[in-house]
Amino acid sequence: MISQIITTTPDSEIVSSRIFNAPIELAFAAWTEPDHLKNWWGPAGFTNTFHEFDLRPGGRWRFTMHGPEQGNYQNDVEFLVIECPTRIAWKRHSKPLFQVVATFEAVEADKTKIVFKMLFDTVEECEKLRPFVVDKNEENFDRLEVELTKMAL
Repeated sequence: MISQIITTTPDSEIVSSRIFNAPIELAFAAWTEPDHLKNWWGPAGFTNTFHEFDLRPGGRWRFTMHGPEQGNYQNDVEFLVIECPTRIAWKRHSKPLFQVVATFEAVEADKTKIVFKMLFDTVEECEKLRPFVVDKNEENFDRLEVELTKMAL
């Protein structure tokens, strides 16, 4: 059975957004094509090894994030929603537990606003990660900008 997106309040969410210089189709492709996603996913200095990427509701995304100095971080994700090219949602089955909803909005022909929401079951769980992930999400977006530039060439 496919899980549902949880209902949250603003104090149990971490939201990052940015307008990218890329058409919506290109921005969506950077999130949904493993050959691009592996290049930018994660904070600065991280690399990824994808073990499974089944982009469909109920499909799994299993990967290892390799830290720049040490550590390998196993990730197990279940896709909940794929709406090309406007929304992707997933649920983490590996800790820390939360859901993600990423939305894509064309603001001009060659500009896309991406909103990245991390949804937590409780305010307490959200507050544990907030001090670490806000800046890391910005690093992730920085890496996405680099990948989008390469994709546009």
